[in-house]
Amino acid sequence: MLKKVEPKQTEVVPKAKRRSFTAEYKRTILDEIAGCRKPGEVGAILRREGLYSSHITKWRMVAQKQTLVALEPKKRGPKTDPRDLENAQLRRQVAQLQTRAERAELLVEIQKKLSTILGLELPKIDEAF
Repeated sequence: MLKKVEPKQTEVVPKAKRRSFTAEYKRTILDEIAGCRKPGEVGAILRREGLYSSHITKWRMVAQKQTLVALEPKKRGPKTDPRDLENAQLRRQVAQLQTRAERAELLVEIQKKLSTILGLELPKIDEAF
């Protein structure tokens, strides 16, 4: 006799999110760890807070180099160059001006055709441009 096998349910886990810590939290933890005197106290704090010793090491190095402002989370991603922003703005302006020039040329062509149809003569313009 064959047993009917039901398909397994797949579990969808949400994408992990990087943790970020405030400067006040980092300072509090560093102060609390600095006050530890008994063996195992630091490990207990790390377990309680869900931290790794590498967090403490990095935070200590940053705290030694800079002030509390340096402990704030830093913005990730590529740095923007002001010249890139200016180039993008200038490209948009060039595109707009080209569109306007094309529209003006089209209007001139329409005026020429209309004057030809109506039999009007347009004044001659120097082509020295």
